[in-house]
Amino acid sequence: MLAVGAGGAVNVAHAATTVATTRRILVVGDSLSAEYGLARGSGWVALLEQRLQREKIAATVINASISGDTTSGGRTRLPALLAQHKPTHVIVELGGNDALRGLPLAMTRDNLLAMLEAARATGARLLLLGMQLPPNYGRSYTQDFAALYAEVAKAENAALVPFMLAGVADSPKADALFQADRIHPNADAHPIILANVWPVLKPQLQAR
Repeated sequence: MLAVGAGGAVNVAHAATTVATTRRILVVGDSLSAEYGLARGSGWVALLEQRLQREKIAATVINASISGDTTSGGRTRLPALLAQHKPTHVIVELGGNDALRGLPLAMTRDNLLAMLEAARATGARLLLLGMQLPPNYGRSYTQDFAALYAEVAKAENAALVPFMLAGVADSPKADALFQADRIHPNADAHPIILANVWPVLKPQLQAR
């Protein structure tokens, strides 16, 4: 299964086990991508691997997500991940924990820019997953936080999912889509997350 084990070790699942694949999708994220509180194989990254199999798209998915990670942590880890896995596609899903910790938006922006720039320098296609905050963080902060993802994606010519939790956090039935902590989506929400990601990722996988 796709998951991150104890200590952040990366486990790799292969979409095609009998032949070497040319597509290597590296996901660098936090608990939203690391199956926090979920049964293994039920998070959106694992569902992505299953979708690739159904669509007969040969690819290897490397889930390098770690619960609690920030953009600073991702920026630190990324160079080694790029060197080790040589991904053709890099998905960055970070920033939520920066906001929860009240870190400066400028730092989050700089870290995301650096990550995408490093990945782009390897020739990988880029996908940034945006996040939004509830209104209790203040109107100015929440607007600026949401806007920085579009700014970063434009600056680095990356594809963008503006809000990875669209249809989850803003659903009229949102309470039924989150775990008891009201922060982490439950298993019912992860197919919705993949439905947000897939239409943006699929054209990148099909492009020559």
